[in-house]
Amino acid sequence: MAYPLSATKLLTYQQCPQAYNFRYERGLSSPSAFGSRTFGIALHRALADIYRDWHYDRPLPSLDWFSSCWRQHTEDLSQAQIHEGWVVLQLYHEEFVAPLPQIRKPLGLEANIKASFQVNNIEFSLKGRYDRLDYTDNGLELIDYKTSKSIVPSDGIDLQLGLYSLILDQIYPEALEMLSLIYLRQGQKISFGVTPEHHQQVSELIGGMAEKLRADQDWEPEVGGHCDRCGYQKYCPAKSEEPEPLPEEAREVREVQLVFGI
Repeated sequence: MAYPLSATKLLTYQQCPQAYNFRYERGLSSPSAFGSRTFGIALHRALADIYRDWHYDRPLPSLDWFSSCWRQHTEDLSQAQIHEGWVVLQLYHEEFVAPLPQIRKPLGLEANIKASFQVNNIEFSLKGRYDRLDYTDNGLELIDYKTSKSIVPSDGIDLQLGLYSLILDQIYPEALEMLSLIYLRQGQKISFGVTPEHHQQVSELIGGMAEKLRADQDWEPEVGGHCDRCGYQKYCPAKSEEPEPLPEEAREVREVQLVFGI
């Protein structure tokens, strides 16, 4: 039986095994764990519409087109969020659209992808949902939008893009050329070239993490800045000397972790 993995699961486990345990093993929901997602979802959907519905026989999309697409996704936002989102989209247009002679229609937008791979004779199933897949002059570029308020420094592989690159390598063998993060609030793009060495590093990183996660029974908490946004603090022994007992609806501890719930 294949062990299912997703980018969200791996990112949660990488940040804090205890939070992973509460969320996926014990089945506790935590709407506040990663902050409000409504604003980010609205931006992602507006950008998808901007590219999906544009008539590519016309010149570059104007700010009026951006505004029209943005207004379709602001119903659940506050006035402050609507204004902030429009500022973000104006910056995006200025940095990533206006300087181009033309834009290409993406190969894919907000698409679900899945594949499988093996590590030490153990089969894992991978799943994800990317934001955009573009054509380049020499191949394909995978693009992921980030709505974080600061650019997260990285001295290694972005875990989410790495997972997606493993999946896309099976769907489009040897076609993926570039992995890119676009930080929407800052108007900055960070790109990574895809090489055989990169593929090997990604496989080792995700494979090693997957094996560790599958065997983990301790779920040691990882204390850091993310704790302030965590919705599980009242249950966590690292944040409270007398943590609250888990609610009755929490699933029982498994003796042996055989499968992951999606």
